[in-house]
Amino acid sequence: MKSRLLRAIVLFTASIAFFVGGSARSQSYPAKPVRVVIAGLPGTAPDVIARAIGPRFSESLGQPLIIDNRGGGAGILGAQIIAGAPGDGYSVLLIGGAGLTIIPFLTKKRPYDPVGDFTPVTLVTIAPLVMACHPSLPVKTVTELIGLAKAKPRELLFASPGVGSIQHLSIEMFNRAAGITMVHVPYKGGPPAVIDTIGGRVHLVITTVIPVQPHLKASRLRALAVTSGKRVGVFPDVPTVSESGLQGFETLQWFGMFAPRDTPAAIRERLYTELRKAVEIAAVTAVLSQEGQELAVNGPQALAEFQRTEIAKWQKVILHLRESGVVLE
Repeated sequence: MKSRLLRAIVLFTASIAFFVGGSARSQSYPAKPVRVVIAGLPGTAPDVIARAIGPRFSESLGQPLIIDNRGGGAGILGAQIIAGAPGDGYSVLLIGGAGLTIIPFLTKKRPYDPVGDFTPVTLVTIAPLVMACHPSLPVKTVTELIGLAKAKPRELLFASPGVGSIQHLSIEMFNRAAGITMVHVPYKGGPPAVIDTIGGRVHLVITTVIPVQPHLKASRLRALAVTSGKRVGVFPDVPTVSESGLQGFETLQWFGMFAPRDTPAAIRERLYTELRKAVEIAAVTAVLSQEGQELAVNGPQALAEFQRTEIAKWQKVILHLRESGVVLE
């Protein structure tokens, strides 16, 4: 009886120490620089977002941010790094939604558990995708593109940042909705896909606003449409796919911050609070808006619910595309 009582006291004391220690760690956080792993190459949307908010976020958080670009695999590499990192708040992930809602479900052997290996911090921005072509392609509208693709089945090449990316799936959805067959050419990120489109090695590219914006302004590429439900402020003259004939067509890219699993709730709330302060500064908001990004900061619980909804939505799309014979691996 005494031994059981003694064991209970020891366990109770240990649990108190654990929670007190955890609370102390959370209160002293951050005590050193925080690494932000960017699931994308330099110049891609998550990289530009991180560098736009980084100085203000660092100032608000009280510690320097170390930007660590880990492009490749449509976000897989960066996600794997954070999936294996300690949950102490000193390594976090900024990633496009596909990396945690689409990519893990394209193979039988998942590279990581998109829910169990991460804990949400906050959604950061949402953005449309842009369909752009080489100026030599004899089309100026989505309707003309569809007509050309029907006249030349399997001859038009479209580039994306990688197999299974939201850009890839969006064009495959576009193919099915329009009744055409354009051939997918995957790249390791948005910038190389854009470069090859400019060089004429592929006919068109679908990507976020950031990689194509300067090339559209310089007429090295021609914008055909955006995939959002409404036009974008930075390209007011570029129609949506929906208003171009494929009514109801809409896909959006989103970018969120995640921490490794077991990261204390107090630390995640601190990251969310300081990030929200940073992006609400007018200068930061203006920069992101010019890059085609719309603020959507919402906190840990809201991001968790949003991620679950996105997973369910894209699993249906993946199933439909596979039934149609689209290769997604």
